[in-house]
Amino acid sequence: MDTTDVVIAGAGPTGLMLACELRILGLEVALLDALPARTGESRAGGIHARTMEILDQRGMLDGVLTQGRPLQAGHFAGIPLDFSDFATRYPFTLVLPQSLIERELERRAAELGATVAWDSPVLGFRRDDSGVEVEIGGAQGVRRLRAAYLVGCDGGRSAVRKLAGIEFAGTDATMTGMLADVELAEPPAEPFFGRRRGAGDYSVVELQPGWYRLIVQRHDRVLERGAKLSFADFRANFLEITGEDFGMHSPRWVSHYGDAARQAARYRAGRVFLAGDAAHIHYPAGGQGLNLGVQDAVNLGWKLAAVLRADAPDSLLDTYQAERHPVAARVLHNTRAQTALSRSGPHTDALRDIVGELIASDEFRHRLGLMITALDIRYATGCDHPLAGRRVPDVDLTTAAGPTRVHELLRPARPVLLRLGETQPLDTEWNRSVEVVSARSHVAHWTIPGLGEIPTPATVLIRPDGYTAWATDDPSADGLGEVLRNWTDFAAHTR
Repeated sequence: MDTTDVVIAGAGPTGLMLACELRILGLEVALLDALPARTGESRAGGIHARTMEILDQRGMLDGVLTQGRPLQAGHFAGIPLDFSDFATRYPFTLVLPQSLIERELERRAAELGATVAWDSPVLGFRRDDSGVEVEIGGAQGVRRLRAAYLVGCDGGRSAVRKLAGIEFAGTDATMTGMLADVELAEPPAEPFFGRRRGAGDYSVVELQPGWYRLIVQRHDRVLERGAKLSFADFRANFLEITGEDFGMHSPRWVSHYGDAARQAARYRAGRVFLAGDAAHIHYPAGGQGLNLGVQDAVNLGWKLAAVLRADAPDSLLDTYQAERHPVAARVLHNTRAQTALSRSGPHTDALRDIVGELIASDEFRHRLGLMITALDIRYATGCDHPLAGRRVPDVDLTTAAGPTRVHELLRPARPVLLRLGETQPLDTEWNRSVEVVSARSHVAHWTIPGLGEIPTPATVLIRPDGYTAWATDDPSADGLGEVLRNWTDFAAHTR
């Protein structure tokens, strides 16, 4: 029987990102997908700031940026949210089909030595104290593969989740959204989002030059999740709500979705984990789903590697659910709110007017926008510094080797101990546990989304996923030795 470190079921953005993370850290992975080949369906339409930051941390962003179209805004239930003043290098939504994001991630995974085994559905698995034996089907016949861990990144109908017996509780769909990626003979002068009319709303968004995503959402009907939707059906529904079809033709993809919202009760069942849509599904409001899955993968990847390398105790893996489950629960909560705010009728119209007025204030706009973009996430750390638990800002630095920035320090996916300004010398023994970097910050204050400016800290311990494990303003870094001893390479302040 063949063996590997981690079996990943599902080669969408979540599975591909997890494979990249594990390969960067030298782990062996088997990346499986039940489909016979990549479909090429466009699916999600873009990524937000925090996901761009994560890709930048691993040197994977440039190929994605060059193919997308920056849009310095998002929305909440179709009400525009201006992102342009957010404290990030990427204060915009990058409009880009999921198919192109997958292509870039798959290319990088292959460079790192992970290729997709198509037509490889997971049929079952058996767990014991030392690993999991995965049964795989497909045209090649049934085969088995043994690994230390199995991660289900296999979508909302996850076979891994069902086989693990993990409850997927939530709420059923109450409406139907329909979309088609098409060419337009008579495109509108300007694309728009969320025009409301009758029993629904509709949008026209340019995905790529010459190609548009048309969306119509109907709050007066519910389609079963597996129901087929033809291009003729889509056009008829679009016409019924809008009264025009902009000369739509040559569809690349036609699909539908609902506002069902469900979340796995557990993200971990022993040696089996869930990530991405396998762990949570929701109404695709604000384009949060792909981003949520990629961020799941980056949170889980370094923890799996740490435990497999015996750098951290098994209990570190329990922090994956502790940190990521509340984040997804918040997404389900805000997308349910957006569904309610999108309904038709004078009562909802009045509510939208009030919410629109609130969004016009910076405080409310930032609160919603930072939530949608995931820039405001803060994990529990046990450290009372204002930066602790938050993503570290990508500030410009100067080291003895020359200019750099924080994200470039995170390329190897190792923890970084960043020492700034006049700090006390550090015992070289810690170089085995963390990447110790002495540098000078180009600015005296760092701007933290949702918090504001803080003085540049003296020392920052940065996790491999870019979140701050510990920080201090004290140049003597009192207590640093204890922090590093507790860290044991990866585990400090996440137990």
